[in-house]
Amino acid sequence: MNPFRPELYPLGSIWLSVLVALLPLLVIFLGLGVLKWKAHVAGLAAVATALATAALGFKMPVGLAALSATEGFVFGLFPIVWIVLMAIWFYQITVVSGRFEDLRATFNLISDDPRVTALLVAFCFGGLLEALAGFGAPVAITGVMLLAVGFPKIKAAIAVMVANTAPVAFGAVAIPIITAGKVSGIPYEEIGAIAGRQTAVLALVVPFVLLWIVDGVKGLKQVWPAALSIGGAFAAAKWITSNYISVELTDVIASLVGMAAGVILMRFWKPKGTAEAQERLAAESAAEGGNIVLDRSVDDHISGNRIAMALLPYILVVAVFSIANLVAPLKRALTSTDVVVNWPGLHGHVLNGAGKVHSSTVYTFQWLSGAGTLLLLVGILTAIIYKVSFADALKEFTSTAYKLRFTVLTIGSVVALAYVMNLSGQTTTIGTWIAGAGSAFAFLSPVLGWIGVAVTGSDTSANALFCGLQATVGHETGLNPTLLATANTTGGVAGKLVSPQNIAIVATAVGLVGKESLILRKTIGYSLGLLALICLMVGLQSTPILSWMLP
Repeated sequence: MNPFRPELYPLGSIWLSVLVALLPLLVIFLGLGVLKWKAHVAGLAAVATALATAALGFKMPVGLAALSATEGFVFGLFPIVWIVLMAIWFYQITVVSGRFEDLRATFNLISDDPRVTALLVAFCFGGLLEALAGFGAPVAITGVMLLAVGFPKIKAAIAVMVANTAPVAFGAVAIPIITAGKVSGIPYEEIGAIAGRQTAVLALVVPFVLLWIVDGVKGLKQVWPAALSIGGAFAAAKWITSNYISVELTDVIASLVGMAAGVILMRFWKPKGTAEAQERLAAESAAEGGNIVLDRSVDDHISGNRIAMALLPYILVVAVFSIANLVAPLKRALTSTDVVVNWPGLHGHVLNGAGKVHSSTVYTFQWLSGAGTLLLLVGILTAIIYKVSFADALKEFTSTAYKLRFTVLTIGSVVALAYVMNLSGQTTTIGTWIAGAGSAFAFLSPVLGWIGVAVTGSDTSANALFCGLQATVGHETGLNPTLLATANTTGGVAGKLVSPQNIAIVATAVGLVGKESLILRKTIGYSLGLLALICLMVGLQSTPILSWMLP
């Protein structure tokens, strides 16, 4: 059988080819957002649509299309579902140990204001987890942490998803930036320098959006100094680190600086309306059936040992991921155990647009180096230190796995959808069509990243898909290729908010399985708003108006 090489416009007409390529995305987003289907139903329907589109519209052999779906589904199981399972199980270990109240009391020592807690946990600590782990772990862990301090489920879900946007571009030790450099042929340090400046703007904006989500206008009026201090410190550290210190450590340093700024501010300033904000959130939590209700009591006498024990699991997360990702010899040793699989029947039979063997047909089984396995290690250590019995730990593991049964279908089908669309050429057709905007493309270039992340759930994957195209368009139109390649990764961060994969992860973490459509309807406005901001910023950076922002 001759290798399959996707045609750019297989139906002859550009518009018809693009319309057909968009059908799977229309099915999943309309299914979730309008028809209110269960997430796994929408995902499976979209996969079926993508398979039909690949075979009938894009002339991909049925067998290759099916094999693309199987590889994507397996990748959805490992590493993605594995990470989610381990993140939630790790959290459940802290629950059965009885450390719930100590964690809440520890946050209360910094500030008993839930709006400040959202900034510290969702934005700062979530940013640190994204910088070290990525792949869904930050929203899963910080989502359950906000539940632990009494947040309603839906607000916890939306807050952690919005907070997760600012650090995504530099997630997992800047893997998206490094990938963008490899694909575009531009030194990743140059892409990272611009991305650090662009996402610094997001870091200034997102804390204010968080306050709006948590407590509306009152939150903005009463807690804006915290948002400004934390966001400003995060943004400044991000700009400086990405340009002058280390692209890989950008969000590690920015998250720690932002958190330190928040802790210091709380020593000298207290927000107004804390009690009322607690009562409003408690009422919302009770209305949706929450078991944890915020109250105004603060345990000022909690011992240092109890504080340390409450924070220990999260300190272990940071320590384990830092060592595994930042200590080069250990990182090499862990990754040397990865099992590389040329997907049977698929590898070598699918070519990319350049006529080369498609790299996505190679599956890497990171059984030891993956984030899920590192979380398993942290969970085991936590269980030992907390003296949680093996029987209790195993019970929580099996219970969590059972609760994830529909999430497995959702995530597996969504990633299968991404693989079918990518390997059949559907995603490239959509991207190339948008790239035909000529000199106006600077304003639209972030949209490609947004689409890539919305489909794949990964800024790294979106960059692998489109950064080469972005750089090519830049050379052909006279626009800055580095700016366009960077716009892809920056625009992609807003796509996280509508990615069905990401929505499924956070829904599972906070106990909203089956209500993914509600989450999508709540997040899509924020996603489009941030995308519009990024498009405007990138567009103006291509002109003298904001060109001063570029290195």
